[in-house]
Amino acid sequence: MGITAEKGRILVTGGAGFIGTHTAVQLLKQGFQVFILDNLDNSVEESVHRLRQLVGDHLSQNLHFHLGDIRNLEDLEKLFSQTKFDAVIHFAGLKAVGESVAHPMRYFDNNLVGSINLYKIMAKYNCKKLVFSSSATVYGQPEKIPCLEDSELKAMNPYGRTKLFLEEIARDIQIADPEWRMIMLRYFNPVGAHESGVIGEDPKGIPNNLMPYITQVAVGRLPELNVYGHDYPTLDGSAIRDYIHVMDLADGHVAALEKLLECKDIGFVSYNLGTGRGTSVLEMVAAFEKASGKKIPIKLCPRRPGDATAVYASIEKAGKELGWKAKYGIEEMCRDQWKWASQNPWGYQSKP
Repeated sequence: MGITAEKGRILVTGGAGFIGTHTAVQLLKQGFQVFILDNLDNSVEESVHRLRQLVGDHLSQNLHFHLGDIRNLEDLEKLFSQTKFDAVIHFAGLKAVGESVAHPMRYFDNNLVGSINLYKIMAKYNCKKLVFSSSATVYGQPEKIPCLEDSELKAMNPYGRTKLFLEEIARDIQIADPEWRMIMLRYFNPVGAHESGVIGEDPKGIPNNLMPYITQVAVGRLPELNVYGHDYPTLDGSAIRDYIHVMDLADGHVAALEKLLECKDIGFVSYNLGTGRGTSVLEMVAAFEKASGKKIPIKLCPRRPGDATAVYASIEKAGKELGWKAKYGIEEMCRDQWKWASQNPWGYQSKP
């Protein structure tokens, strides 16, 4: 079964994706056994091969990949009947705001039905420790910023609502059965890549998020960057977000997992993972131009429905209770994003 399992066996759903692969690197380095379950809907198996390459032969013995779908109870049943998991980190889900507005049913099916299946099987096999990949979209258009964990929750789009519903479902399960320990991690805007440039973000189709979009313009895959909204009440008119380096985010998951395994009475708790600083879209473009030495042509477009003006995190709670704090700034985010992109202009595939 690999070399060491003393830290525990962790199921990572959606582990072949952007945040999943980066978290898996940190889990393996910390001595966990990592079992990835992914249906490769928005990822490719090459990312798992790269992950093995990155951690080396010794650690990759502790990495197991299973092709499967959380919407399929048989896939989950097979996995849980073969391996006793100590905890689950649940990333699997669709995550594009715009797409969710156009295709809400896809999001309800994937995110809600899949997760309910997962919670069911976890309960059946008495694996009641969950780190859930939630999102800052649960704050909607916040009344005041920074967003605090106890701010009012009100999602503005179907994607955000699936995250909100899943938090509520998890809370209800935990109240009904206090054996559960559940941590909801509300991410702000994950960007960047592993410093090696071996793994990074590789969305299928036209990217929905700013950084992969900038990246594809920089490598010549797309002609220009669409900036949605240039009349927001901000200094430069573009929306403000809290960008967080994906490696900081990965470390946040390890910190949450350690807490989950150590604290018996954790119950149900949520944490923001962000830097606590807002950066505008146009500031991010300028930082990327500086890191890459490339000029990014931009096209100013109307605001997108469901987008908020400014959102950034209050990060005190995660600092105090998880002992976690983001280490990297936007310079490092752009530097690592560019290293990944310049080494892998077509993501995980060679040019199509």
